[in-house]
Amino acid sequence: MMIIIAEFFVVILKVLWAFLTAGAKWVVRPKEKSVAGQVCVITGAGSGLGRLFAKEFARRRAILVLWDINSQSNEETAEMVRQIYHELDTPITKDGPVGGVEEVPPFQPQVYTYVCDVGKRESVYSTAEKVRREVGEVDILINNAGVVSGHHLLECPDELIERTMVVNCHAHFWDYCASKFGAIGFHESLSHELKASEKDGINMTLVCPYLVDTGMFKGCRIRKEIEPFLPPLKPEFCVKQAMRAILTDQPMICTPRIVYMVNFMKSILPFEAIVCMYRFLGADKCMYPFLAQRKEAMNNNEAKNGI
Repeated sequence: MMIIIAEFFVVILKVLWAFLTAGAKWVVRPKEKSVAGQVCVITGAGSGLGRLFAKEFARRRAILVLWDINSQSNEETAEMVRQIYHELDTPITKDGPVGGVEEVPPFQPQVYTYVCDVGKRESVYSTAEKVRREVGEVDILINNAGVVSGHHLLECPDELIERTMVVNCHAHFWDYCASKFGAIGFHESLSHELKASEKDGINMTLVCPYLVDTGMFKGCRIRKEIEPFLPPLKPEFCVKQAMRAILTDQPMICTPRIVYMVNFMKSILPFEAIVCMYRFLGADKCMYPFLAQRKEAMNNNEAKNGI
């Protein structure tokens, strides 16, 4: 019994210490780790946040492996990365061991592109094997690929629901990670599993942003009186925040910070209270304008095609 009591107090001390260290990181920002020369795989790299992530990792001299289902847009991202590499590819001088000046070899740019449908496990497995064979073992994986259905759940065709789940959730299992809301639990589970197996060299970062202005959710609107205080995030800001979290081994990042409060309140407040909050913010119907735009666009396409 005394041993259990002692362990209980040790746990309390560790919890308090965790709160103190987490609070300290808000005041003194930790230094970003170097990813120079590390192999970084980015899914959905052909556009949006994936393209921005590629640029950020390129500026940090990582070896880029770009996955996307669209080869043309993926190659466009690769060309942007090569341009960044070219700007970095200048000889650097530093003091030599005996007071002289020696030239540091220029940075060797490396970017690889692969066409991959992350919704198909066979495609992921075969592409992953190509990466291991042609590039080497992967150090960093950015699970960014995602799709949106553009329909109310009750009106969404089964095949589109399956496609959305396969790409946004199941696909991350073929990549050994998870994201999106339904996969947050998978992220937590896998994180605890890795800790239990004492694999301390593997870190995971869960990125939970507010609406990002990439065009994917164009038309989503919250209450107009609240919107000036919670505008859609600029993609560049979102990626920079995510990059800092990734490079400082932060377990989770919510952007903007008010999202932390939302997550906390959802865990302690009754469901009806959450409903009231959503209605006040206009979050309960924020997808309605988006769905209306999608429906109008589909109707216009059908009219043009004579359907």
